[in-house]
Amino acid sequence: MSGSIDYSPADVVIIGAGASGAAAAWNLTETRMRIVCLEQGGWMNPAEYPSTGRDWEARSQSDFAINPNRRQLKSDYPVNDDDCPIKIANFNAVGGGTILYAGHYPRFHPSDFRVASLDGVADDWPIDYATLEPYYAENDRITGVSGLAGDPAYPAKQPLMPPLPLGRSGQKVAQGFDALGWHWWPSDTAIATTPYNGRDKCINLGFCLHGCAQGAKASTDITYWPEAIRAGVELRTWCRVKEIAVDDDTGMACGVSYYDEQGEEQFQPAHIVIMACNGVGTPRILLNSRSERFPDGLANSSGLVGTHLMLHPYASIYGVFDEALDGYRGPHDALWSQEFYETDVSRGFVRGFTYEFNRGRGPVATALTGAFSGRIPWGEGHHDAYRALFNRICGMVAICEDLPEAHNTVTLDPVLRDAHGIPAPKMTYTLSDNSRAMLDFAVERASEVLRAVGAQDLMVESPLSVGGWHLMGTARMGNDPQKSVVNAWGRAHDVRNLFVVDGSLFVTSAGVNPTRTIQTLALYVTDQMKKRLTNLFDAP
Repeated sequence: MSGSIDYSPADVVIIGAGASGAAAAWNLTETRMRIVCLEQGGWMNPAEYPSTGRDWEARSQSDFAINPNRRQLKSDYPVNDDDCPIKIANFNAVGGGTILYAGHYPRFHPSDFRVASLDGVADDWPIDYATLEPYYAENDRITGVSGLAGDPAYPAKQPLMPPLPLGRSGQKVAQGFDALGWHWWPSDTAIATTPYNGRDKCINLGFCLHGCAQGAKASTDITYWPEAIRAGVELRTWCRVKEIAVDDDTGMACGVSYYDEQGEEQFQPAHIVIMACNGVGTPRILLNSRSERFPDGLANSSGLVGTHLMLHPYASIYGVFDEALDGYRGPHDALWSQEFYETDVSRGFVRGFTYEFNRGRGPVATALTGAFSGRIPWGEGHHDAYRALFNRICGMVAICEDLPEAHNTVTLDPVLRDAHGIPAPKMTYTLSDNSRAMLDFAVERASEVLRAVGAQDLMVESPLSVGGWHLMGTARMGNDPQKSVVNAWGRAHDVRNLFVVDGSLFVTSAGVNPTRTIQTLALYVTDQMKKRLTNLFDAP
């Protein structure tokens, strides 16, 4: 295998082929540089997604579990999250986490970039919404976004397709918000509701978290990557990166060491290295890239690599209704509410959250929920109790803004290793008092919504222990090299040919899912690179 690969110096090496790596690769193709992307997983086969079979719920706890410690696939690496009440969720493949995300696709708000100025907490971003707006629009075009124009919670934006249908469950929750006079709006989603750019529309196969066999959900293996590969990007799969090498004389990154599919260590020289490994994978590699010049890890003179980890604490609030609803059929995320998004100090916390509508649970999940909670007894009355739950549950999750705190970290575990002997990441995280107050408030208000439309019983989990989908903040962006890892356009302060394009960049987390903004930032950073090609490595 190694003999068929060109190991001559690449112009650009991108580490990671997920949401940000795909967008970065595509955006750099017009430069005609030689671009190599290293991905530790492989290509997915949509015909093998769980939604194509009846065992989809069982597979959601095995080979398609969201937690790598449960999956334990060849593509996975272990993560020590014992000191983290919110367990990690990720996926390693071409497309990365977009294979398993729900397709909920909000933008940040303008206020999210000015948290310190507006609310006196955290830090302002060195860029703003207006700077990113054209990149949001470009990413929307490639991805294909469904939604409804006119949402009063946002500046004007124009979705490319109609919104997802609400269904009976969505209508029920919307009526609850209407009864209380609170904001709701059809969600922006990365799910096609009409044929779009070669992808067919959603046909309600079921749970979107297990891969979309229809191709309606915009995972980057079917959006950005086909175009990038046609334009000449070389995508190497089953390549697990060990470290980034540095030239002792210049202090510049000179290439990437990785293990190939046969477990053999290889070295790919490069003039530019781009990190696109998420908020845990990126600090892991940087911290493991120690040298005489960088004894504490690459680009870490500030000591901030791996700090300020943000995860978005989730609260889950479901109601049980008398009438039959949609059950698990169809995508989640048909509507959102941002009634409580901006700071109101009378609530007892700063910043806010988004409610994201969720449909019901599958047949097995319904049975387990009922059994564990005592709602479904064994023996007499078992079947009647099951029927009273199945297809009668719906509700929402609250996605709470997580403030950046230096003691929430990703470090290298001193003992745990992956299959190639590379130190595993260790997550250390404490839920803040602000987040606890926000979660409690979110549960109370959501309960009001569901009761307003007849919920007879409520099911609450707060914080959601399996909710670590959003990994942010561990290589934060900023103008001051002492307070940030990369500058305002994604270049490491310490290493002038090292860039970060994933969620590690985030200064604050906002109260929305981050994927749309991660991809937008990847386009922004690579666009800044293109504009500076003649002086890309100059000192600031």
